[in-house]
Amino acid sequence: MKITLKDGSFKEYPNPISVIDIAADISEGLARMACAGEIDGKVVDLRTIVESDCELSILTFNDEAGKAAYRHTTSHVLAEAVKNLYPDAKLAIGPSIESGFYYDFECQPFSREDLDAIEKEMKAIIKKGATLEKFTLPREEAIALMKERNEPYKVELIEDLPAGETISFYKQGDFVDLCAGPHLISTKAIKAFKLISASGAYWRGNEKNKMLTRIYGTSFAKKADLDEYLVHLEDIKKRDHNKLGREMEIFTTVDVIGQGLPLLLPKGTKMVQTLQRWIEDEEEKRGYLRTKTPLMAKSDLYKISGHWDHYKEGMFVLGDEEKDKEVFALRPMTCPFQYYVYKNSQKSYRDLPLRYGETSTLFRNEDSGEMHGLTRVRQFTISEGHLIVRPDQMDEEFKGCLDLARYCFQTLGLENDVTYRLSKWDPNNRDKYIGDASVWEETQQRIRTILTELGIDFIEAEGEAAFYGPKVDIQAKNVYGKEDTMITIQWDALIAEQFDMYYIDQNGEKVRPYIIHRTSLGCYERTLAWLIEKYAGLFPTWLCPEQVRILPISEKYHDYAHKVEKELKENGILCTVDERAEKIGYKIRETRLNRVPYMLVVGQKEEEEQKVSVRSRFAGDEGQKSIDEFISAICKEIRTKEIREITVTEESK
Repeated sequence: MKITLKDGSFKEYPNPISVIDIAADISEGLARMACAGEIDGKVVDLRTIVESDCELSILTFNDEAGKAAYRHTTSHVLAEAVKNLYPDAKLAIGPSIESGFYYDFECQPFSREDLDAIEKEMKAIIKKGATLEKFTLPREEAIALMKERNEPYKVELIEDLPAGETISFYKQGDFVDLCAGPHLISTKAIKAFKLISASGAYWRGNEKNKMLTRIYGTSFAKKADLDEYLVHLEDIKKRDHNKLGREMEIFTTVDVIGQGLPLLLPKGTKMVQTLQRWIEDEEEKRGYLRTKTPLMAKSDLYKISGHWDHYKEGMFVLGDEEKDKEVFALRPMTCPFQYYVYKNSQKSYRDLPLRYGETSTLFRNEDSGEMHGLTRVRQFTISEGHLIVRPDQMDEEFKGCLDLARYCFQTLGLENDVTYRLSKWDPNNRDKYIGDASVWEETQQRIRTILTELGIDFIEAEGEAAFYGPKVDIQAKNVYGKEDTMITIQWDALIAEQFDMYYIDQNGEKVRPYIIHRTSLGCYERTLAWLIEKYAGLFPTWLCPEQVRILPISEKYHDYAHKVEKELKENGILCTVDERAEKIGYKIRETRLNRVPYMLVVGQKEEEEQKVSVRSRFAGDEGQKSIDEFISAICKEIRTKEIREITVTEESK
């Protein structure tokens, strides 16, 4: 039996042998670090017996799949500790995730003190170093075992599996858990871990199910790496838009208004207004025509578009089809409205492409468990657009949409924070999609070619397409590592047929146009959340809701401070005067805490010389400047949307 290793070398064995024994044969050190194996591309448990020629990799914590096995083992230790301390707790699920692991329990809520006690119990379990043993049972015996152990959630999971299925378990000491693995050989291999937090989570993510208690944790092969990660978590807490955005008075939420319905406060509103004006002006430069369409429509419109059949559960429906003559729904997207803008008059091939843009308020009935700050809401505003084009124009117009999106990211300093995904249809789920397979395959290949020609790295994801066409999803992660779609650009060769959209070609014939559904910046609320976390509230000057604060040294210089304020405002600079009877040092410190990019200190010398003393978060004390000199510099910074590097000095800390 010939085993080819990752480095191209090989081992030969006369008899079947386990992955862990092969690792030990290579080196004892590798066996100690081994977390899992990979046989011919498939991740396997270390206990797996190799019986024929294959390619084998020994996975350690440095490999993603090895890390997942390590952390999944830690989640089992967590579950055992909870059962030891809270025998009546019921086990649900406990997977590894990108940042660590979690485990769901039907149990009391856990405080930080409870988590500390559970950590102590976990350390005792790890110290004992129980071996993890895998065993399997027929489905009915597996159900009987979990019923005997009074684990109803495990019973439900097993009952969902097909009859005749063999069910795998892992045992460590007296603790047994339903699990497919893979796992470490022993709990003693876990070197460093931390329980991070506890929260509520619906069983199977369904708000109609029971609320469980979820414990999040993480683990590492080295304590130093854990310590570094915990420092990183502290930074995340400082950047979390849901916390920082409220502290900075950018947005808030109110229970009596509703979940997923944030209130943008004056600062947040000013930022969105700045973004919106920039996008609308940029789109106009690129040939877009503005539209303004209703926030709701009769169900008839959504039945034509297909949204009633494919998306009704995600819509806010007003009325009852069985009782009411007319049923309306708040719009979840603008596309069918803009189709009727196009259909308002007959179009020639010479009229295309037509680029329609709209700052659209949309409504989507998201699950309450999905709501989070500004990133997942039920009402939001989006830079939505639809391009009606001839088929021969499609490639260039699609490239133009990508260029606009990339320009937006570059201007905001976010270009290195995004990834691109070609979202394809799932040919095995035909009910979800309209159109012929040949159309889907052709359009997906054309998008693939465009991305390659533009030098854009991308991944492909089956089953993520819209029901009418494939798309490019531009993704970004929040500070906690959760990925959201920021911008979509969708290729549609099908919907025009349903809406009887056409143009007259050069031969006088009616021809169906193609449609590009796209956003240039995406959802303004989600983008605002992204910016808060990216810059930790230290936004580029052009985006700041307060760009300058003028600090008079005493009441005697209020008039001069207001003179400076008047000149700044006449030049479009967002500024305020701090007239409070506080010492100047206090005012400076508070201005820094408020993340205002510039402060202008004015006193006797500044008034006599008609100057201002400039302090910034970029360079600290910038010295005295004439009012005109300062205005000229900051106006250029705002006009060019410059992102100045923050220099950490004693002045700017």
